[in-house]
Amino acid sequence: MIYLDNAATSWPKPPEVLDAVAKALAAPASPGRSGHRPAHEASKLIHKARRRIQGLFGLPSPERVSFAANVTWAINEAIEGFGLKEGDLVISSALEHNSTARPLSRLRAQKGIVWKIVPPRGDGLLHAGDFKDAMGPKLRLIVINHASNVTGALAPVKEIRAQAGDVPMLLDAAQTAGAVPMEDIGQICDIVCFTGHKGLLGPTGTGGLWVREGIELRPLAVGGSGSKSESLTHPDFMPDRLEAGTLNTHGLAGLAAGIDYILQRGVQDIRAHESGLTRLFLERLSGIPGLRVLGPQLGEVRRVATVSVTLDGWSSSDIARELEATGGIMIRSGLHCAPLAHEAMGTFPGGAARFSFGPFSQESDIVAAADALKGLSSRKRPGTQGANAQGRA
Repeated sequence: MIYLDNAATSWPKPPEVLDAVAKALAAPASPGRSGHRPAHEASKLIHKARRRIQGLFGLPSPERVSFAANVTWAINEAIEGFGLKEGDLVISSALEHNSTARPLSRLRAQKGIVWKIVPPRGDGLLHAGDFKDAMGPKLRLIVINHASNVTGALAPVKEIRAQAGDVPMLLDAAQTAGAVPMEDIGQICDIVCFTGHKGLLGPTGTGGLWVREGIELRPLAVGGSGSKSESLTHPDFMPDRLEAGTLNTHGLAGLAAGIDYILQRGVQDIRAHESGLTRLFLERLSGIPGLRVLGPQLGEVRRVATVSVTLDGWSSSDIARELEATGGIMIRSGLHCAPLAHEAMGTFPGGAARFSFGPFSQESDIVAAADALKGLSSRKRPGTQGANAQGRA
């Protein structure tokens, strides 16, 4: 198997992650719910995971890090908890995942917020000046996908921050945490949402958000917290404020182990490795007849290791099926839960075939994938009606 679907979930996981999950799952513990030793040990695992997020992002303290089931929950917690009202202006890019687009769409329909969407330019990149043009006196929040899960394009967050002044900025770091150096992100953004199972190399069912001091989000859910149990009011302090119910202890133990691997190897090393593979892939795709690469092209540094393509005569789903059947190459096809991005890139509703590399991908994987695409370009899919058939979403 050649696994090139790391933008969906990273694979393989480091052995340390598997060991940490198994060890924590075997322990009789519920963090913060009992006074016995195993419960204390479980609480230590949770705190260790917070400290690892703190270290990775260069945050002042771990107490402002709250965990959630995934980045989707974290983004919903941030957007819904921000207290937006009718007439409030929110700006996002057109490269957002549905984790952002759907909460904002719902608030627009239910509460009457104003949602402005900034498209990428012809090169597939966002430009800070376009965000400035969209700003207005009622601007309350800017939401940015740090890197598109469709085009791989990195957003110019520092430049947007300079344009935004004191307006809070929420960063969706699903595609960048662990893959792009972010030691100063807490000085740039006000809320950072992350997932554990992609670049952080942890298990699914893990994620969360960091919220800077001074922003107090209304909890999306309330309930058991292990603290202030005498009160029918949910705790108002972080991190308990945004954590209702028992946390995924074994998952977070695996997340901490994944971040340990990243910190030991070095984010810069992972970034260089993945950038080198991306460069090789783009070079080998150059000149393939009928093939289009979405987003930043060869030589552009503002991208992560995610490359989506279309190929004349082939739907994205048929590309994926053919690559798996003939070469054991695993990719993702369709709209990637990001219809706005595909509309912006002119690939809606057919979508694209997405190749995404990780820290364990090898040059031989990239060569095999590029050669497979070249082979497809030399023949048409039997019975094809063109490349615009609907792919898997």
